[in-house]
Amino acid sequence: MGQKINPLGFRLGTTQSHHSLWFAQPKNYSEGLQEDQKIRDCIKNYVQKNRRISSGVEGIARIEIQKRIDLIQAIIYIGFQKLLIENRSRRIEELQLNVQKELNCVNRKLNIAITKISNPYGHPNILAEFIAAQLKNRVSFRKAMKKAIELTEQTDTKGIQVQIAGRIDGKEIARVEWIREGRVPLQTIGAKIDYCSYTVQTIYGVLGIKIWIFVAAE
Repeated sequence: MGQKINPLGFRLGTTQSHHSLWFAQPKNYSEGLQEDQKIRDCIKNYVQKNRRISSGVEGIARIEIQKRIDLIQAIIYIGFQKLLIENRSRRIEELQLNVQKELNCVNRKLNIAITKISNPYGHPNILAEFIAAQLKNRVSFRKAMKKAIELTEQTDTKGIQVQIAGRIDGKEIARVEWIREGRVPLQTIGAKIDYCSYTVQTIYGVLGIKIWIFVAAE
């Protein structure tokens, strides 16, 4: 059997860098990891609550966290201007308070910055959210996958693979369906590949979406 590995972890140190930058002693490491997860969940929940209802996409490409002794810096890479941009400073303050309350960090300052990314549909997280929104609205999965690939072709990516697994279209037996456009060289460590896995709750059960995007070769 082929041994599957996460393409991001496989390329760490070559084409991929860490999304969290901090140092901890072995006994405190798990606490730091859980803290990161809390920060990410809190930010995503806040964006989900405050987004426009019409768009089913959160539009967060990734959240990078850097920690120092007295400071936690979170950088949100966002795809769409409308998110958190209106009343920007007030929204960021509110978000900071929410996260601080969640972490109850007394002696550390929290700083949240927002960075706009140029090609939102070139990022797998945003594409996965788009597909999830389509599947929730009962659009056929093939149509959703093809539409996602069309959106990616407008950006300058070299290839994309989309996979959906679970009770697709409400069928009794779960199955895996996938579609590929262009090249996706998963074995080549020099190839920069962006990847995400995303779960979506539909009325039939949970579906898993995986997206690989071949960004560039070194």
